[in-house]
Amino acid sequence: MAEGERRSQPGSSEDIPPATQNFIIPKKEIHTVPDMGKWKRSQAYADYIGFILTLNEGVKGKKLSFEYRVSEEAENLVATVVPTHLAAAVPEVAVYLKESVGNSTRIDYGTGHEAAFAAFLCCLCKIGVLRVDDQIAIVFKVFNRYLEVMRKLQKTYRMEPAGSQGVWGLDDFQFLPFIWGSSQLIDHPCLEPRHFVDEKAVNESHKDYMFLECVLFITEMKTGPFAEHSNQLWNISAVPSWSKVNQGLIRMYKAECLEKFPVIQHFKFGSLLPIHPVTSC
Repeated sequence: MAEGERRSQPGSSEDIPPATQNFIIPKKEIHTVPDMGKWKRSQAYADYIGFILTLNEGVKGKKLSFEYRVSEEAENLVATVVPTHLAAAVPEVAVYLKESVGNSTRIDYGTGHEAAFAAFLCCLCKIGVLRVDDQIAIVFKVFNRYLEVMRKLQKTYRMEPAGSQGVWGLDDFQFLPFIWGSSQLIDHPCLEPRHFVDEKAVNESHKDYMFLECVLFITEMKTGPFAEHSNQLWNISAVPSWSKVNQGLIRMYKAECLEKFPVIQHFKFGSLLPIHPVTSC
């Protein structure tokens, strides 16, 4: 694991803040390109990428229909139910939720907004609302429902892609469901990466696998040959295994999203995802 990527389990006791913690309203800290160094060394970066990778392991080899235990807090997460003794954390955590649905002025949406929702879930784990046992539910129930809502908004309001790289990007709007979706497909007995460009395979299995659901949405929203409108994905279909696809997408996410100033300049830092350098173990 690279330097600065200390990985912890979401909702573990070491993450849960003391009752006396002073929560603060998150604010932007990355104002210029040189500030990106602070981001890469920050506790926020280490906690965020650790959260993404922990969930990646949790969904490995599992269908969206996988039976899992969901705590009462997770089931009511969308209703923002937070225990009374953590009420002080609500204003801080809510900032990430507000940032996750796109920009109301530009009517755009992209991976930075998606990252804000992942940060929202990460914060809920850090205050103990979600726990280790909720890993699968976080991705399959909560994040997947978030995707459904955002796809509806994208269709209804014809939202512009925020910072899209066009045909050179993986997708106009999302990235995380490709990472977690490829993890779901690791060691699948039948489906290989080459199959996701096969319309029949996608139609038959998209309800079970997040990656295929993403591909289906792309084909519904775009016209023309897949190799032309989604060239990066087309190239990925030639990778021999889902494990290699997953590893490659994690590297790509770091390089194309987490290390890009236009994306991270909008990220906000508070007491739960702080800008200060990562603490040594």
